[in-house]
Amino acid sequence: MHSRHLEWGHRHICCGQKNSGRKRVLISLATNRILRNMANNQLVEALNQALSWELRAIAMYAHYSAYVSGIHRLHLSAHFSNEVNESVMHAATVRSAIVKLDGIAITERDPSPIVHTSNYKEILQEAYQTEKAAAETYGRILPMVEELGDSELYDSLEVVYFDEQRSVEELRMMMKE
Repeated sequence: MHSRHLEWGHRHICCGQKNSGRKRVLISLATNRILRNMANNQLVEALNQALSWELRAIAMYAHYSAYVSGIHRLHLSAHFSNEVNESVMHAATVRSAIVKLDGIAITERDPSPIVHTSNYKEILQEAYQTEKAAAETYGRILPMVEELGDSELYDSLEVVYFDEQRSVEELRMMMKE
């Protein structure tokens, strides 16, 4: 009898007529592993996108905390400093998720330019756009994590998502006339 072997990690899948039930199980295991790896790669890519937004937020909020001027400086400078700290914590959460998935975390921020201005209305608009993009990114990530079935990872990223949603709403209210 002629049989061919497909090596997959430490498993061998025999393609002869003998052991056809075992063959189907092993092929199914190999297929599931491939699909899981593809899903993990897509998730790591999405997490790196979220990380790039967090890194951008850190730079942006630190910049705006220093440059905001006028009557709103006292409130907004402190607010932006707090947002820097929140973004640092979010970035750490995302990095940990990437490491948990055996991915490689990026170190570059999102390339969207940070507008240099001291005008509080422009600053709030820039912050709003950044938070909105981050929230949308986390909104795309959560279903992927849910499908992965890691409830601890889901819970930690859901907290970040809710923080982003809160920031979007807070900024929207701050921009109202």
